Amino acid sequence: MERLLTNNFAFIDGANLHQGIKSSGWELDYRRLRIWLKEKYGITTAYLFIGLVPSKKDLYTALQEMGYVLVYKEITYDGSGKVKGNCDAELVLKAVIDFKEKEVFLSLVSPRDRCSYLLRKLDIPIVYLNTQRSKLELKKERAPNEDGTSSGPLSW
Repeated sequence: MERLLTNNFAFIDGANLHQGIKSSGWELDYRRLRIWLKEKYGITTAYLFIGLVPSKKDLYTALQEMGYVLVYKEITYDGSGKVKGNCDAELVLKAVIDFKEKEVFLSLVSPRDRCSYLLRKLDIPIVYLNTQRSKLELKKERAPNEDGTSSGPLSW
């Protein structure tokens, strides 16, 4: 087994991850993703950049309990009234600062089997989550909790 580097960071665009997986026809188990990131890449800190929507506070609490460090961005609305988080700039800034301080970049993870040409041309390893679907897909049928209630999926 190859030795993992320690103290690795993940920088996750929450909206792009959610929409990318959803458009691929499956639902991501965020708890399994967090465990996979730790086991596969030695991720100690997983930053999840996400738009701040007050009605989603239960989702935010659940994600924090799973081990994500949430970085909130004030939301805006597009012309049709759809929520936009626009976390890209904050994510890139944080990643660049950490990259310059640590001088390492392990891998890029993309939700689907495609990503920006600008990222592909950097000649860095890219992992596509679709190839990990069997490990990371949220199972629809869950066993009841000890109190008999259902432990349903996380919902955006």
